[in-house]
Amino acid sequence: MAVALQDVSDTLLPRKYQEEIFARAQRSNVIAALDTGSGKTYISTLLIKWISARDAGLGKIIVFLVPKVALVEQQGDFIARQTPLRVTKCCGATAIDLADRVGWKRELEDTDVLVMTAQIFLNILTHSHWSLDKVSLMVFDECHHTRKNHAYNGIMREYFQFAVEQRPKIFGMTASPIWNPRDAVESLATLERNLDAKVIAVREHVDELMGHSPKPEEVLHEYPAPLESYPAYPEYTLWNRLHLDTLPPHIDIPVEKIRARYDITYASLGPYGAELFLYTDMKQRIAQMLLQASGAERDFLSFAYPGFGLDDLSTKPGAMNVELPPEAEDLQDALIEFRSFFEETNDPEAGPLTVHLKWCSPKVRELIDILFEHYTGTFQGIVFVEQRHVAACLATMLPRVPQLSHLIKAGQLIGHGAANLAKSQVRGMALRTQQDIVRMFRDKQINLLIATSVAEEGLDFPACDLVIRFDPLQHMVGYLQSRGRARHRSSKFIIMVQEGHLTHAARYKAFSESEPQLRLVYQNRDVRDRSPEPGEIEEEEERDDPEDIAQRERYIVPHTGAVLTYNNAIGLLNHLCSLIPHDRFTPVYLPKYTGDFQSTLHLPSSLPLPQQHLTYYGPEKRSKKEAKRAVAFLAVRQLHQLNVFDDFLLPAQSGSTGDHEDADGRTIQDVSKVPFMLTDVPVRDPWTRGAVQYVHAVYLDGIPTAGLVTGTLLPQVELVCRGTYVSIGDGVRVDFDYENEWEQRRMMEDFMRMGLWWCITGRGIALPLTCYLVPTTHDSQVDWATIEKAVANQYGNPDWSTVGEEHYFHTLVINRMEHGKPMLLRKIRTDITPMSVPPPGSREAAYPTYRDYWIHKFTRRDVVPEIPEDGPCIEGQPYARHAACAYALDNSGEGQAAPMIVPLSILYPMGMCRWADIPEDVFRTFHVLPELCHRITDVYRARTARAELSLPPITDDLLIQALTVPSANAGFNNQRLETLGDAVLKLSAVVHLFNRFPHRHEGQLDALRRNCVSNRTLMSRALEHRLEQYLTSEGQSMRLWRYTLPPDADPSETAPQRYAPRTYPRRSLQDCMEATLGAAFVTGGIEMGLRAGTALGLSFGGPCPWNMRYSGRIPPSPVASLFIDLQEVLGYQFRSGKLLLEAMTHPSFGSLETSSYQRLEFMGDALIDVVVMKYMYDKFPKANSGQLSWARSRAVCAPALASVAVKRLGLHRLLLVNNVELSITIGKHVPILEELTDEEIIHNAWKQDPPKALSDVLESLLGAVLVDSGYNFERAASVAEVCMGGLLSVLSPNLPKDPVSELMIWVAQSGCRKVFFKKSMSRPETKRNDGISVVVHDHTIVGPVIALNLSLAKGLAAERTRALLSDQNSPQCLARICTCAEDAVEVKGRQIAIEELPEDKKELDDETEEGFAVLARIMDGEFSGRVPDTPELVKQEGETSDEDDWAELAEVEAVLTVDPAMVVDVDARSTATPPVPVVEVVNVKAKAKAESAASDMNIDIDIEMDPPEPLPTAHAMLTTRATV
Repeated sequence: MAVALQDVSDTLLPRKYQEEIFARAQRSNVIAALDTGSGKTYISTLLIKWISARDAGLGKIIVFLVPKVALVEQQGDFIARQTPLRVTKCCGATAIDLADRVGWKRELEDTDVLVMTAQIFLNILTHSHWSLDKVSLMVFDECHHTRKNHAYNGIMREYFQFAVEQRPKIFGMTASPIWNPRDAVESLATLERNLDAKVIAVREHVDELMGHSPKPEEVLHEYPAPLESYPAYPEYTLWNRLHLDTLPPHIDIPVEKIRARYDITYASLGPYGAELFLYTDMKQRIAQMLLQASGAERDFLSFAYPGFGLDDLSTKPGAMNVELPPEAEDLQDALIEFRSFFEETNDPEAGPLTVHLKWCSPKVRELIDILFEHYTGTFQGIVFVEQRHVAACLATMLPRVPQLSHLIKAGQLIGHGAANLAKSQVRGMALRTQQDIVRMFRDKQINLLIATSVAEEGLDFPACDLVIRFDPLQHMVGYLQSRGRARHRSSKFIIMVQEGHLTHAARYKAFSESEPQLRLVYQNRDVRDRSPEPGEIEEEEERDDPEDIAQRERYIVPHTGAVLTYNNAIGLLNHLCSLIPHDRFTPVYLPKYTGDFQSTLHLPSSLPLPQQHLTYYGPEKRSKKEAKRAVAFLAVRQLHQLNVFDDFLLPAQSGSTGDHEDADGRTIQDVSKVPFMLTDVPVRDPWTRGAVQYVHAVYLDGIPTAGLVTGTLLPQVELVCRGTYVSIGDGVRVDFDYENEWEQRRMMEDFMRMGLWWCITGRGIALPLTCYLVPTTHDSQVDWATIEKAVANQYGNPDWSTVGEEHYFHTLVINRMEHGKPMLLRKIRTDITPMSVPPPGSREAAYPTYRDYWIHKFTRRDVVPEIPEDGPCIEGQPYARHAACAYALDNSGEGQAAPMIVPLSILYPMGMCRWADIPEDVFRTFHVLPELCHRITDVYRARTARAELSLPPITDDLLIQALTVPSANAGFNNQRLETLGDAVLKLSAVVHLFNRFPHRHEGQLDALRRNCVSNRTLMSRALEHRLEQYLTSEGQSMRLWRYTLPPDADPSETAPQRYAPRTYPRRSLQDCMEATLGAAFVTGGIEMGLRAGTALGLSFGGPCPWNMRYSGRIPPSPVASLFIDLQEVLGYQFRSGKLLLEAMTHPSFGSLETSSYQRLEFMGDALIDVVVMKYMYDKFPKANSGQLSWARSRAVCAPALASVAVKRLGLHRLLLVNNVELSITIGKHVPILEELTDEEIIHNAWKQDPPKALSDVLESLLGAVLVDSGYNFERAASVAEVCMGGLLSVLSPNLPKDPVSELMIWVAQSGCRKVFFKKSMSRPETKRNDGISVVVHDHTIVGPVIALNLSLAKGLAAERTRALLSDQNSPQCLARICTCAEDAVEVKGRQIAIEELPEDKKELDDETEEGFAVLARIMDGEFSGRVPDTPELVKQEGETSDEDDWAELAEVEAVLTVDPAMVVDVDARSTATPPVPVVEVVNVKAKAKAESAASDMNIDIDIEMDPPEPLPTAHAMLTTRATV
């Protein structure tokens, strides 16, 4: 008994006859002729393992070819189970896009065995993705197909182009090597010539083979002729009710074809079968009409899914209101009337459907008797039929016959079939459905298959008890293959033949009697016979036209090796035309061939080709097929020269397919392995140590106050810091004393640390510094004497003897008990001592003396501080440290800390205080140093980037914005410019592609555009140009001073290192690319944008302005009178009337004078984007990027553009269209659009769904203006802005959101993470989603909501959900059902950073809880303008955590010599506004919570702690490698 493939164990051992065939296959190319079920595939696995071991290391693959899609999965799984090799399965539905060369290269290099359909492999060879000299073995399953124009033969034609030593080994498998039994020898020779292999059979172990592949009993069964009439069948038939003969021509139903098929079915199956066919056929046609009328895509029904209730469309609640022509409505009514006769219904009074024998033909009755007679408890059988509709009808009828109803469970199995309605109303089965049917048959869930020829070969079935040929045999292959399904010793193979049909009986007898003789033809031959010569491939079965074959050409594209032949030319043209964009109002475009033996080819007019290249005339040939091939070959070759096909003979494909070249042929590097977070990126930084140092004078309000020292000549900058005008001058080299240079450098380092501690950070710094703020002399050199005096007491001088009135309001002091609060000395109060009585109303008034108050304040843990009883007191005012470095680009002061407000004076005893010997001008300069350094760094990076990247003269501030990432929180970032730059990028690329590829249609151009503007391309170009080294990502807090050497740097290195390690998300690269374009566009318009894009390596066609590059390409021509008024309304006079005609021509018009508007629409879409975005950018300078993007989306959506086309320009009256359905649809929507105001369109566009043609024609018209004006952007933009003025005037940053966005943002702000959308089908048989539900915490809140389109259904569902969830009185209120933690930011157990998300949100799906939650977070951030949390960036350079605060306290405590029991009062948050009330916290564990609350209330926290070990001195850090 044969074993099913899936049942074979991993340790399956070969049989003797399999070893025999394998041994012969090792020696030469062979075709194994073995019966079905004899284990041919297992022999191939033996050969595969042998070849893989023999050719190891050669970089070759093994290709296993199958003729049908269903076999890919089956054979691939079997090979994977039997070998340890890497097996890849590939067919049309799962194959990588042909344009993805890198993807194919990776796929082929990462596999050992490639199991695929023959056509896919032929495509790979045609487009030069792989070569046959890199294949070690080709296995041909069911190799008898290697004839005529089958893909097998196409592969072998390529095989014979190689030298013998370069060819792969061939192994063919078939049960029927002889196609034509009348000329068996020649038939066999042809197969051997085509496959370059010898047909062999088992010779030494025939008995074993027969034991495993027994022959069934064959029976010729005659049945009576069909009856003329069936009196028992009802007279009132569906055919009579439909009145198909009376249908008008506009009802597109092929009545004659249906009648012919109806008559054939009537004769074969009887009246019920014919009526069942008619009912099912008409039901699918009406369903198709309904789907088209409702705007659905063409998704045809299959016979595998009966039961579609047509009346559901009109009776089901929420169903859409679809109108059909009256005649079609009548057909639908007829089907509903007869429904219960053919389908099971839900009517409880209706009994089960029964098919009476008197309703069946004699042929069917005989079939029923045969099945009944041979039925057993384990029965399994197959009935082979010729036509699909017969299979469908029989599979329905047989289980309903009373005689078989409890015995037979039937299923149909048919092929994939035609892809559209024009070729076949009965669409074939999907691969998944085929697999399910085969699985059910194997599992005995069904016991009878009604199958077409698809079940004859290849598919793995268990051996059947009974195989019946219901229709006559047509050829030897069908006879042998179908008989092979009956492999039991007790199996029976029955051939049904009509009585009196001697021809059919004779044909069967000829097959049966000749089969043993045919087997002898190849079974007893000597295997050492001559192998076919390489050139003999041309002598295939088309030898009746030898001259045609001899004249065939072959074209190989130089440099790529792509191959054009007569056999693939037609397919290449079909592929090109299939990419032309089309909607439901335009058919799929196909080439048209006319003529017989001399063919003429007409390409669709939608291809943007000159008239002479739309028609081709082929040479005269001796067959019609050869004539079509010849003219297609000529056309493809010409189109390749016109660049319609690229050098791989491919039209452009989607950029998402992995194309790693841009439109200009430049490589796009693989960025898939670039990490989400770029860490330790060396970013340009001017702050450096080194042998040479420069001092730059710093001016406050025009007065030099200090010098800024570093190893770089700094750019001159200006800024306003809290009302003070700050600038720096030119750098002067620091004149170090030769003998004391080291000591001077150490003093400069100590002074800088001192100034940072007193004025900025309040903490020690461990790493060597890279910039220094120092006092200067009148000649702009460093004032070493002042520095030396100051650093003698870095943390304050306790000696007050030299301090007098001249120091009042000019000296910094500090209380050693509150070193976190520097003060400005107001006065030395000799009139007050610690024992003085505080005045009433003061904060000390509650205590007898000032000393008592201070003892109470500073006593901690019962340790009383030593406070003198006599001596003067110090009166000071708070002078808070300033650690923020944010500044305003426009010097407005926005984003900076508020000016200091001086409170009442504070008194402390002089003995507790110290004063800093820092000049007033210097400590005032220290207070602006963070902003100044930030500004200098930004300007330095911007100017360095401009010079090193060869960027045009973009203004400093705009380029700084473009290079600043959002996570820097600088008060400005690149997001606004990035949004504008995105539109500039799109337009610049579109104009270049439009002109570079004048003969490529919109579908090709759009694919190229997507590749040019993709994030992958932008990131690749950014990395190529090292853009990452100019980005600004540092945070705005300087509490941890950032201008130091990195921890691993050598402080003794004399060469300047002008780089600093920084971390930021990788998506910042593409954002900065687009932002730079936006900055260039704002600075100098589209011309400067072109220069910037070219400098950055983008596909813009070069920096030359468009009007110089492309002017004069469009010759002048008169404008048709039809469009005169349009020009007046538009405010533009066209030079080229032909261009305007093209802009107004819908693809359905089919004009011979011009192409359709699709290419111009492609241009206009990009133009409108820039116009709207530039308008918003200029009008709303404070709007964030999310607001700009949202407003743009409202203005450029299809309903908004359609309203402009109708209301402003009246384009619906001028559109040249030749489609009745489209004209009717436009007519329905025009009144609606005319009634809507601009505000209603902008606010509620999601509720409208006008035909796309209305928005397309506006885009094409404005695109034509740009082209016609010689690409004068300013002129075209002004025309577009005037046209859209009404919509633009309504736009604002705070437009109401659509219901979906409103729901997502509200859910995100509510903290819920258990929401998602769920699609559904109101009519599952259509396989089309038209309903949306909203699920919250596993409960369906709303839905399914059914609407005309899925977008509208989603909006309505979201609107209702938002109302229910926010209703406090509703049981579905979100507050009642949500159990998510309000403050959680984790989605499904892990925190998702925005930088970790897929690029462009492409991989996010709001139909999952996680996808919805993340999208909601992103959308909330975009609309609010907030920078999303990023775990990797929470603690940036210059920012501190709670642990850092404790470290800060420890450092300060260490550097001051104080009693260990002293209690320290620390400012918890540095701010320019002085602290007022004080909150005492003695519980250290509550520190983090209290500090957070205090920062919100702007108060200080006293924290009690023990001091740590002292920090190293500055001298120690200069003489040893610094560590943190």
